[in-house]
Amino acid sequence: MAKARKYPESIDRAMGFCPGCGHGVVIRLIAECLEELEQDKNVIYGIGVGCSSLLGGGLQTDRRHCSHGRAGAVCTGIKRVNPENIVIAYQGDGDAYSIGLAETTAAAYRNENITVFIINNTNYGMTGGQMSHTTMPGQVTTTSPHGRNCDITGYPMKFPEIVASQFNAAYVARGAINTVAQINKTKTYIKSALEAQMNKEGYSVVEILTTCPTNWGMTPVESKKRLVNELLPYYPLGELKAREVK
Repeated sequence: MAKARKYPESIDRAMGFCPGCGHGVVIRLIAECLEELEQDKNVIYGIGVGCSSLLGGGLQTDRRHCSHGRAGAVCTGIKRVNPENIVIAYQGDGDAYSIGLAETTAAAYRNENITVFIINNTNYGMTGGQMSHTTMPGQVTTTSPHGRNCDITGYPMKFPEIVASQFNAAYVARGAINTVAQINKTKTYIKSALEAQMNKEGYSVVEILTTCPTNWGMTPVESKKRLVNELLPYYPLGELKAREVK
C-alpha cells in the first residue's frame, strides 16, 4: 500500500477550486516551501480578490484579504510594520495586472522586500471569465465574445519581463503546472523567491501559468494542451532575473 503524502501543516482542509484548476497545485507548493524553510508559522498572506479568495477557507496562517488589485500596497504596509515576517502577495492576473496594475508595479519599482505570486490563467477567473491584460490574441472571453482584438486592447502583458529589465528587483521567474517536471521546477522558483525575502534582497515575483477549464470551456486535459500549445510559446518559462547572492 502506497504511503500517503503528508499535507503541509498550514493547509488544514480542501479548498473549493474548480476541477483542473491550477490554484490548488500552486498553494500546495508555496506551503511546502514555507514548511521546508521553517517559515510556515512566520508568514502573512495578502490575498487578492478572485479565485485566490478561496485560500482563506483552507489556510491556517495569518492573512489579509485585500481590496481588488491592492495586494501590492497592502503587503508593502504589512512588511514595513512587520519586517521579520515573510509577507506574500497571492494574486491572479486580473487582480494584479488589470485592476491592480498601479499597486503591483509600484511595489516592484520601489523594490519592496515582499514576495509576489501571480497566477496567470489569462482571464478573470472568479468573476465570470472576463478579458484581462494577459488574455491571448483572439481569445474569447465574456468581454471579448468575438476574440481579443489586440489592435484595440493592446497585446498580452509580460509583467515579469518588465520587472526583470527595468526595475532593481531581487528575483523574477515564470513557471507552469502542466507537467510534473514543470511543477517541480516551479517549486524551485517559489523557494528562491522566498529565500530572497528572507535574506532581505528585495522584491521577488514568480508568475505561474495555470489552466482555467471552467472559463476556457475545456476539459482539464484540453486545458493543459492549450497551455502548452498557446501560452508557453508566448510566455517563456525560467528565471528571468536570478538572485545575486552575496
